[in-house]
Amino acid sequence: MASLNVGNLGEYLREQRNAAQLSLRQLADAAGVSNPYLSQIERGLRKPSADVLQQVAKALRISAETLYVRAGILDEREREELETRAVILADPSINERQKNVLLQIYDSFRRENGFVPETDGTVKADEADETSGAHATPGADDALKADAAQDDNPHS
Repeated sequence: MASLNVGNLGEYLREQRNAAQLSLRQLADAAGVSNPYLSQIERGLRKPSADVLQQVAKALRISAETLYVRAGILDEREREELETRAVILADPSINERQKNVLLQIYDSFRRENGFVPETDGTVKADEADETSGAHATPGADDALKADAAQDDNPHS
């Protein structure tokens, strides 16, 4: 069976799996895909769907967008944005809520600077109601205030 043109997806997946210290079987179980199928993906013999890549990314705790780009599902757009998101999502020192707040703030700054994010369903800059001063990322300010209050209160 000839290798498909899926970039370096298989090699990248193998590197990520090894970095996470997971066997092929462990990753397959965690992602909910079969061991042989995952093996074929790593060897470049199968091109996985976006759903399978999302499951694998979740199991590896990495950005699904990065896998989409490597698989050729998503055009390689602004590498820095993808890498920034991946670093935030992979940081073990902050919790999931904090990661989401950081990503919302990041998107807000990008919109302010004229870049419109194509991810996560937040309101795009051109869709925001600028006359009312509505925030395109609702809750980011509140989440930051809640984090600050929690940091100020040592009993929580």
